[in-house]
Amino acid sequence: MTKHLRAVFDTNVFVSASLSKNINSPTRELWERWKNKEFALVICDQIAKELIEKLTECGVPSDEIVEQASALARSAEWVVVPEEKIEALLSDPDDNVVVACAVEGRANYLVTYDPHFDSLQGNYRGIKIVKAIPFLEVLRMESKT
Repeated sequence: MTKHLRAVFDTNVFVSASLSKNINSPTRELWERWKNKEFALVICDQIAKELIEKLTECGVPSDEIVEQASALARSAEWVVVPEEKIEALLSDPDDNVVVACAVEGRANYLVTYDPHFDSLQGNYRGIKIVKAIPFLEVLRMESKT
């Protein structure tokens, strides 16, 4: 595992991976690379709860939701994000939780498709805010070294 790479995924990245029918989708490849321990995935209770809600809303079968939640419970790095540490940076409170999780978990990357994060101009406290493909490119480069 590339120990120094630590990432937080916004729920939209997980949902994209779950809904994609393309076996070569970037988000599915990220999920597989995480399962192969190529980076540490940081998550908190608030993100996990929102993820289960979003997957349910999107009609993902409950057995797949349980499988994802179990994988996260087993292998992700969980951090506690106290309410008082959640800064009001972005217009959506759920987005602020994702940023707080990245800060608490000392992540290098926050991976999201949400345009609300654009106001942070790709960086917050040294955490790079990117979409799936740029993060995937970093992982691919790391795996070559």
